[in-house]
Amino acid sequence: MEQSEFLEKNVFTGLTNINDGFDSENIYYFSEADFEIVLQRAEHFGLSIYGIEPWLNGEMFDVLSHDSFRKKATDPKWYNKAFSEFKKRQEGLAYAASYKVSKKLLERE
Repeated sequence: MEQSEFLEKNVFTGLTNINDGFDSENIYYFSEADFEIVLQRAEHFGLSIYGIEPWLNGEMFDVLSHDSFRKKATDPKWYNKAFSEFKKRQEGLAYAASYKVSKKLLERE
């Protein structure tokens, strides 16, 4: 199974991709409520999240990565804290992230 297929089937399922063409069609963007679900599912599967990129009105708002928090990409503490910080700073953001699904998980599917 490919990483994109795994994400669509197990992480993004039932959620709305709000990328209406303002970025590459391969990048999924979610509302705050949906992105919270994405992070819960990522934690459940032990996925790596390398960076979170929120956008506001079609323009990049900011970006934070696991390096900013000196944590491993698989550590949910960093991405939950980053998400919390973004929510405090600005309402109505669209969220994207860079993910990695382990080979072991892909082979299991």
